[in-house]
Amino acid sequence: MTRFDLTGKKAIVTGAGRGIGKALAIGLAEAGAEVAVVARTEADLQEVVQEIQASGGAAAPITADLTEAGAAEKVVAETLETLGGLHILVNNAGMNIRKKAHEVSEEEWDRVVDLNLKGAFFLSQAAGKVMCEQRYGRIVNIASVAGLVALRTGVAYGASKAGVIQMTRVLALEWSKFGVNVNAIAPWYFRTPLTEALLDDEAFLQEVLQRTPSGRIGDVEDLVGPAIFLASDAASYISGQTIAVDGGMSVYGF
Repeated sequence: MTRFDLTGKKAIVTGAGRGIGKALAIGLAEAGAEVAVVARTEADLQEVVQEIQASGGAAAPITADLTEAGAAEKVVAETLETLGGLHILVNNAGMNIRKKAHEVSEEEWDRVVDLNLKGAFFLSQAAGKVMCEQRYGRIVNIASVAGLVALRTGVAYGASKAGVIQMTRVLALEWSKFGVNVNAIAPWYFRTPLTEALLDDEAFLQEVLQRTPSGRIGDVEDLVGPAIFLASDAASYISGQTIAVDGGMSVYGF
């Protein structure tokens, strides 16, 4: 089991102030990693850091908007300065604007794609330079089953997550020879602050459950194990892959 141990590893988790990102940051810290938690809201980050430290882990907050120019370089530089290294990057920050395709404005398209895809790429690029030079790294991109099958989550979101999956493959192709593995996790519906309103609609919830073979909504803790696995030496021969964490939903789509 030592191959799953992240002791001594330094990690970045974006969108770590709440929801999936918070769970992943706490999970990596519990596995032994020191974690730079990144989000736009400092108060949320402080809560996550305090929770990690209260459990005996190590974490540092980095406030950043990944859609801003230079944000990726800032996050990596602060991580190196604060933690003294960088071995793991979890690209989790994301957003959605749920609209029919003919209603999506250019500004809305740009907002979704700039964070979900462009932000993830340029942070991967900045982290990848460090990782390739040291010849070791793990990048875990949080995609979505919306990037694998057509869902009613919105065209901009689906396109951005499909882009994340293809970006994962290309980065793996380029960087695996340097010891940098790049993989993705594709979640289905999980109860988070971003999905609560949808899942509180009983009709919508039942429709989701009918299309989920496991018969339940995901818990954010269900994502922690796959993330630790992909970030660890246990996954040293896995790169360019996307793991659907979806209760079997992507077998037939929604």
